[in-house]
Amino acid sequence: MLKRVFIGFLFIILLMVATALGLDRWISWKTAPFIYEDVTSLPHRQVGVVLGTAKYYRTGVYNQYYLYRIQGALNAYNSGKVNYLLLSGDNAMSSYNEPMTMRRDLIKAGVDPQDIVLDYAGFRTLDSIVRTRKVFDTNDFIIITQRFHCERALFIALHMGIQAQCFAVPSPKNMLSVRFREVGARLGALADLYIMKREPRFLGPLVPIPAVHEIPEDAQGYPAVTPEQLLESEQKIHQ
Repeated sequence: MLKRVFIGFLFIILLMVATALGLDRWISWKTAPFIYEDVTSLPHRQVGVVLGTAKYYRTGVYNQYYLYRIQGALNAYNSGKVNYLLLSGDNAMSSYNEPMTMRRDLIKAGVDPQDIVLDYAGFRTLDSIVRTRKVFDTNDFIIITQRFHCERALFIALHMGIQAQCFAVPSPKNMLSVRFREVGARLGALADLYIMKREPRFLGPLVPIPAVHEIPEDAQGYPAVTPEQLLESEQKIHQ
């Protein structure tokens, strides 16, 4: 009896794993036509959306995912494939500000500050993609991130009826654990889209690109821009 229960349990586990891997491969297959790894073949679009991540893996150690995304954004911008860079990332904690960090590094590398737009509410990939369409009034854009992330971001865009392509930048070596977590992230994205039908945590007023995007003079990089400063900036845009 116990043996049958164990075999049945094992069969269910194997079925779940096979289903998860199958869905993972399906997302990769469905989005493959919209992914570019060579900047010369990348189509021109007005806006490139850089998906945020932490700059440091741990204290004093750079996050290679971040560095590759910044370099990819520079490559797309300097080659004229995009005219504006929308930096979308997490700003939920007082000591963590992905968009401002990316902005500072891109300006240091030569990007015109007027060509940079910040999205402080890109808490998740779904938020970043949907907000690009609904808040920044951009329906056809280039996503800039690693290929595995491209696939999930593009899948969300396709499901939402948003036109997008992705410039897949290199990934660090030894990313097996990250790729394993990505399977779980894709299952979560499927649940968000098909079961819970989630929307971004925040939307807000329409801020078309190009437009004047002012950063408050007293806005700090660390800690993060406060909600009050962000509201002040949005009010200036619409005056």
